[in-house]
Amino acid sequence: MGSDEWYWCLKHHAVEPYEGCKSEDRLGPYSTQAEAALALQKVAERNEQYDHDPRFNDLDENGEPEDGWGPLNG
Repeated sequence: MGSDEWYWCLKHHAVEPYEGCKSEDRLGPYSTQAEAALALQKVAERNEQYDHDPRFNDLDENGEPEDGWGPLNG
C-alpha cells in the first residue's frame, strides 16, 4: 500500500491517493490516477453487464424478473 494506489472518493468526487478519505467513502485501489478517474464509468459498465446477464436475471414464465435470491433480497 502506498503512493502507487489511487482511489475515487465518493464524498469529494475526486481522485485521491492512498492517504485520502476512509475506505467506506471510496472505490479502488487503482494503479493509476487515470484509472481511478474512470471508476464511476467502470461501475456503470459493470451494472449494465449485470442487468443483462441471464445468470443473474432469470425471467419467469411471463417474461418478468423472478423474485428469487439476489444480492439485495437475500
